[in-house]
Amino acid sequence: MSSSAFTIIDQNRDGIISKDDLRDVLATMGQLNVKNEELEAMVKEASGPINFTVFLTMFGEKLKGADPEDVIVSAFKVLDPEGTGSIKKEFLEELLTTQCDRFTAEEMTNLWAAFPPDVAGNVDYKNICYVITHGEEKEE
Repeated sequence: MSSSAFTIIDQNRDGIISKDDLRDVLATMGQLNVKNEELEAMVKEASGPINFTVFLTMFGEKLKGADPEDVIVSAFKVLDPEGTGSIKKEFLEELLTTQCDRFTAEEMTNLWAAFPPDVAGNVDYKNICYVITHGEEKEE
């Protein structure tokens, strides 16, 4: 986990993830009506101010014993509030080329060659997650 995920959540760039940072980042993902109590509960999971080290520790604890495929699918589900199992190619491409470890044009071409979107421009992220965690070979 790189610091870029932390930086995306730390919207005001003060080095601490606050309730307002969480509200802002959730709003950018379409979660507009998050209750104050929910945000407080998230922040209270930490023993103190959520700096990068605390963030990594909390994230690691959430992942302990988790199936990597479930973790990755859950991350995609955040981007799929309707639970369709797919997300728009344009949306995923924008995220991958503008956030964190940015994908190059060649990497995007390779991604779409491996996981072609359907005619409506939707990408099946469960298939991507499966290949990330199990490799190319499909189970018989």
